[in-house]
Amino acid sequence: MKIKFVSLFTLLAVLAISCKDKPKETGTATEVEVVEETVETPITIEKLEGSPAYADASLKITKPTAETVKAAEGGIDFAFDVQNYELGAQTDSDLTGTLANSDKGQHIHFIVDNDPYSAHYEPTFKKELEEGTHYVVAFLSRSYHESVKNPNAFIAKKVVVGAESADAPDVDLSDPTLIYSRPKGEYTGDVIENLLLDFYLLNTTLSEGGNYVKATINGEEFKLTEWVPYVVKGLPKGEATVKLELLDKDGQVLPGAFNTVERTVTLK
Repeated sequence: MKIKFVSLFTLLAVLAISCKDKPKETGTATEVEVVEETVETPITIEKLEGSPAYADASLKITKPTAETVKAAEGGIDFAFDVQNYELGAQTDSDLTGTLANSDKGQHIHFIVDNDPYSAHYEPTFKKELEEGTHYVVAFLSRSYHESVKNPNAFIAKKVVVGAESADAPDVDLSDPTLIYSRPKGEYTGDVIENLLLDFYLLNTTLSEGGNYVKATINGEEFKLTEWVPYVVKGLPKGEATVKLELLDKDGQVLPGAFNTVERTVTLK
């Protein structure tokens, strides 16, 4: 009898477990609870390769010629001499289909006081500048916004509109200087999978054991020891923060008001 009692008890336990695990039935439908797990993709940075070099392209400023200019209604006149580079043309590279690409073609990135750039597809234009001291950096850009990094393809110039500012930023364009370029603004569609990270350097090089750029993207830090374009992958949709710092070999920010910059971009 003892053996029969144990067997019956075991049978009842198995039946109880079986009933507990059985999905609840409602009418003819069976309700099954589905638990979705969110797997975060790690953020990565890799060098961008495949761009035409444009090693003989050049950019020179022809207007204004003086450092100090008068305020003008409608903006200050800027003019550039562009050689061996076609503004408005699509860059001859497969990257035009991978990265965010301008359908207006190649252009000039025009940056005032390290603020977000304006893109110019013609060599002459007007630009509204407040009265006071400004620092202008301009460089040639491929249609997918990668800067042309040769010593003849950029200008860096101090421009004073009217009179010097009493509170002008601490900038010397002959010192090591970091100029932020990309990413910028809003991105939609497949291009969010490959986000161009690009910046311009004045008067310095990057190396292991020397000056370098620290990129902090959504809180994750990356040490960049080469001045090349990069691609950021793994960013989730929504707002993303990008902070760039120009550091010395000891990890200290180099002097200069532009050598630390942080931007927010939106991915949809």
